[in-house]
Amino acid sequence: QVQLVESGGGLVQAGGSLRLSCAASGRTFSGDRMGWFRQAPGKEREFVATISMNGLYSYYADSVKGRFTIFRDNAQNTVYLRMNSLKPEDTAVYYCNAGVTNYNGRQNPGNYWGQGTQVTVSS
Repeated sequence: QVQLVESGGGLVQAGGSLRLSCAASGRTFSGDRMGWFRQAPGKEREFVATISMNGLYSYYADSVKGRFTIFRDNAQNTVYLRMNSLKPEDTAVYYCNAGVTNYNGRQNPGNYWGQGTQVTVSS
């Protein structure tokens, strides 16, 4: 059974940092672009960051560029999201995704999702 399991969310004050982890099991995802998406209350799920199969290339939403870093460890079948300088507007459920594709400049999620981890940033 293919699973993506996120961890590392929590409550943090504005300006703080968190590191999210996404551990994959069931098959290797070293051949997939991995990504993070988030969904705030009352809003649609939105793209946050994606990373290439070999980990050399990454792409970010403008809202998190310069504050968030995505990286991966293919040997551990794990992808991470380091979040610095957190803002209250970063509050959302963060989802890991496997198989992200780029179509006409839009980052589209693949078929595999984790269950999500809540990130809450207080002002």
